[in-house]
Amino acid sequence: MKKIFIPIVAFAFLLTGCNEDYLDPTKPSQELVFGNRDGIIGAANGLQQLWTIERASPLYNTITGNGFTTKELRLINAGNVDEGELSIGGDVLSTKNTVVNNLWSQCLVIKSESQKVIDHVDVLTAENERASVLVHATIFKALALNTLVQYFQSVPLKTGKNATFDSRTDVLNEAIKILKATEPLLDKATGFSGLVTTINYKNTVYALLARTYLMIGDYDNAIAYAGKVDLAAKSVFAFDQISANPIAYISITTNNVFQPVDLTLGLPASLAPVSSDGRLNFYIKPGSNPTTAIGFFDSNTKSIPVYLPGEMMLIVAEAYARKDNLPQAIIELNKVLTKTAAADAYGIGANLPPYTGDITKTGILTEIYRNRCIEMYMSSLKFEDSRRFERPAAGTTGAERNRNWYPYPDSERNNNSNTPADPAL
Repeated sequence: MKKIFIPIVAFAFLLTGCNEDYLDPTKPSQELVFGNRDGIIGAANGLQQLWTIERASPLYNTITGNGFTTKELRLINAGNVDEGELSIGGDVLSTKNTVVNNLWSQCLVIKSESQKVIDHVDVLTAENERASVLVHATIFKALALNTLVQYFQSVPLKTGKNATFDSRTDVLNEAIKILKATEPLLDKATGFSGLVTTINYKNTVYALLARTYLMIGDYDNAIAYAGKVDLAAKSVFAFDQISANPIAYISITTNNVFQPVDLTLGLPASLAPVSSDGRLNFYIKPGSNPTTAIGFFDSNTKSIPVYLPGEMMLIVAEAYARKDNLPQAIIELNKVLTKTAAADAYGIGANLPPYTGDITKTGILTEIYRNRCIEMYMSSLKFEDSRRFERPAAGTTGAERNRNWYPYPDSERNNNSNTPADPAL
């Protein structure tokens, strides 16, 4: 990724949900950036750079925030004050927290800049190039929208002075709408030289639709789109020594910010992985004490998947369970429980016997949640899962998360009179 050009006009600290665009005389104009082939391809590549690189990136802040909020991670160095706030949660998590602020502002920047690429894509005359860039930008806009509603109760869909906030349902529906709009182009969106090539566009669109439909409660479509994903295909954010994996570089290989909490992976004793679960040795360095992360996070050059095959299997299992088709839910759940490392595109395998628990909706959903937390450890999806599965909430006995939603950053509240009241927890 080291050759990516980022001609993005509005940078993170210049844009929040309420701000208007700012002109920086040291940067190229919007007309120059989006008015020619090289500029729009560079802007499209820049979206991935903004999403994945360095401490301000949503990739770092979602894995970090989610990990501390749901007790997946332990703080190593108390000098990391913002991560320390997240590890405590509750009222300690301030509206000035850098992780929360970066998560909010960077996702809004990416949402806005993705739309600019989409709006100007007709600059590209080659059919493959136009389709590839449009799908690429749409994926990042959808990721930004989905991420925001996992942490904040409402989000402004429009950018402008004193922008109004939209409901979670409206935001998720917008993500679905833009992803579905790419479907006629997916066979043409095969990538080309000059555009970041590590994202499998067709399968990623299907996977994000499955994820979003599950979040919104449309179980039939969640099943349908998860079933369209080729589980043997990889779709990843790639890194090199210059544009490094941010979790590895900032925290794991330097042992500076956080590491896995322990072999429970942050789950209560009743849900913690058994010692024979093969996924423990995928995510945790065998024999490490205190526990050290491996998996996708122990090298600066390791790729991080956009989604996992196991996520698609568990989406189908959960959707069937919520539709009260328990026999089919167990069949889908067993695909994950019995999966071997050799059978998984990334080498993630539980290698466990089939499910033998209670044949009840509650029992099966609990096992599905447990396996989501293990199969997709440090994926940044557990916070959303914890609420959806109605796990013990912040402020209750046996709480499994230390916040239920994040407060809105001061950067938004100080500039937007429409900012909602912060959640109590």
